[in-house]
Amino acid sequence: MDKNSLIGMLLMGVVIFGFMWLQQPSEAELAERQRQLDSIAAAEKVEQNNIAEGVVDTLSSSDVSHLTSVLQNMPADNAAINSEGVLLSLKDGKITGTVTVRDTTVQWDEVTATTSANPAIHNLAVQAVQRALDTYAKNGSFAASLTGTEELVTLENDSLKLELSTKGGMIASATLKGYKTYNSPKMVLFNKGDNEYSFTLSNNTQRFETKNFFFEPKKINDSTVLMNLQLEGGAQWGLKYTLVPGSYMVRMEMVQKDMTKVIPLNINLVDFDWHQKISRHEFGKTFEERWSGICYKFAGKDGDVKTTSESGNDEKEITDKLKWVSAKNQFFSTVLITDSVFSTAKMTSIATEKDAPDYEQYLKDVNIHTMVPYSSDKAAPASFYFYLGPNRYKTLSSYDKYSPKEDLKLTRLIPLGWTLFRWINAGVIIPVFDWLGKFISNYGIIILVLTFLIKMVLWPLTYKSYVSQAKMRILAPDIAKINEKYPNQEDALKKQQKTMELYRQAGASPMGGCLPMMLQMPILIAMFTFFPSCIELRGQSFLWANDLSAPDKIIEWGTNIPIISSLLGNHLSLFCLLMTGTNILYNYITSKSQASSQSMPGMKIMLYLMPLMFFFWFNNYASGLSYYYFIALLMTIAQTYISRMFITEDKVRATMAANAAKPKKKSKWMARLEEAQKLQQQQQQRQQGKGKRR
Repeated sequence: MDKNSLIGMLLMGVVIFGFMWLQQPSEAELAERQRQLDSIAAAEKVEQNNIAEGVVDTLSSSDVSHLTSVLQNMPADNAAINSEGVLLSLKDGKITGTVTVRDTTVQWDEVTATTSANPAIHNLAVQAVQRALDTYAKNGSFAASLTGTEELVTLENDSLKLELSTKGGMIASATLKGYKTYNSPKMVLFNKGDNEYSFTLSNNTQRFETKNFFFEPKKINDSTVLMNLQLEGGAQWGLKYTLVPGSYMVRMEMVQKDMTKVIPLNINLVDFDWHQKISRHEFGKTFEERWSGICYKFAGKDGDVKTTSESGNDEKEITDKLKWVSAKNQFFSTVLITDSVFSTAKMTSIATEKDAPDYEQYLKDVNIHTMVPYSSDKAAPASFYFYLGPNRYKTLSSYDKYSPKEDLKLTRLIPLGWTLFRWINAGVIIPVFDWLGKFISNYGIIILVLTFLIKMVLWPLTYKSYVSQAKMRILAPDIAKINEKYPNQEDALKKQQKTMELYRQAGASPMGGCLPMMLQMPILIAMFTFFPSCIELRGQSFLWANDLSAPDKIIEWGTNIPIISSLLGNHLSLFCLLMTGTNILYNYITSKSQASSQSMPGMKIMLYLMPLMFFFWFNNYASGLSYYYFIALLMTIAQTYISRMFITEDKVRATMAANAAKPKKKSKWMARLEEAQKLQQQQQQRQQGKGKRR
């Protein structure tokens, strides 16, 4: 160890020691901490002595009176307290019931007794009753709705089946008709317990969370249900759900009556909390997990759509107003759209851990906390739409009518890539894909036809690229002769001039093959984002692939193989293998037609290394994507051989001879090049003259 390192370590030690010394508690802090510990120990000792001596806690007369009042104010058909083991009711004006603690049931008469054979259990029972009283006191006018029996009410149309729970007045489960999952004939977007939301009303001293209350259901018609809370003094608060016929939309309206008796007018916001465990529905879990999370749109006509991180855990705190928030996965979403705005929002998205027991069942656990405008004197202070359905472009775009003042941009739930690629997908690929679907029922054939149409549209660019490559290959020996003729650095400009003259005569350009390929790249990338997000491919089989939206696993293994499993997963995809083999063949053919491959051995190695890298990358992708690239490469190879029929060395030489015979018209670039060459020659002559004089 050198001197500088030793001095550095000593300084670090001094800093750490000094920090620890400064952070140590003072004598006063140590004394206060000891006093707190002594107080806790003394209290525990008193409690133990009391129990040992048979001393028991008792309910005061005010506690019993309060309890009686609470039970009297409850609805006649539901006059009971049921909270944390406390089950009490009124019978002939007297309290009766039991309290269960530590698996021991204590009768009400024993709870109110002043002595007990088991003081510890007796005291716990008394404390349980006091906690129940405290809970009912905190809920004020809503206290009567704290107990009840949970019921499920069904709403159903041709697209959607909902179950509404009277506990919390929320949508407990949603089933999408016409879809299925990889392991079930039914497509359940979420089950009971996986989707919970709650409004929190508050006055100056209390907060009321609607998820804690039992609502009274009232079916208005086949498509509308009112979940209602009857409060003290005749006030009412509820949520009215209307399932839009033939739609994935559910109207949710907050309705109320005489709520100024409970909530003062100075309260103008209501908290809203939403929790959902996003379920797994697809065979290919890798992509479904990647595209799951929270998606949200900022309010306003130009409001952008954002998502939480899809690769892992994320937390967002939004201070701007939002129009909608959603819990989404690869092909399905639950979206809450407000008629007004969400004032602020705090969101968390947590990926299910791989060692968790429910890892195969759930993708992510998402929580959203936000606020909506509220007024206690309005009959309908807030209203929303729930979208519970597929991420299908045509379906989502049709729901813009639900917000005439601004574009909802629900299609942004579909990950179609950045702006340019999204424009290509939305403006060209999806319309053509949907149009082909009207005539062709097999989606494997649709992809084949779509690929053929794309290759035909890009054919002029492909042909131009091949022509340029062919000319460069033919000119390679001539360029080599020029390089041999002008090997010195001082002849670099002259060598470049001769080379450009050769290119001009042949009508070739070193960049002629690259530019057409670059113009094709946006379409290739757009297709890369289109296939994994195309719900039409979901569950569609073709040849050996059971699902074009998932990998076509021809070989699968259950054990974890080091390195291989981390790169490939636990399977091999046949379409991916075919794509890789075709890609290697195409690169081999291409290398034979490129002059640069002869002088750049490293480039030749990369031509074969890149397909292997793509194999490891695409093995877990949708088989529809690998199938598209496979047939696209086959068509490209066919186009290459067709192009060779029109481009031969004799034709290129004839073109060069004809161009050489024409009067030369110098371009501005060539004139500048010659001028630079003259200046270089003059400079060299001056330097040589100086050398002779010396």
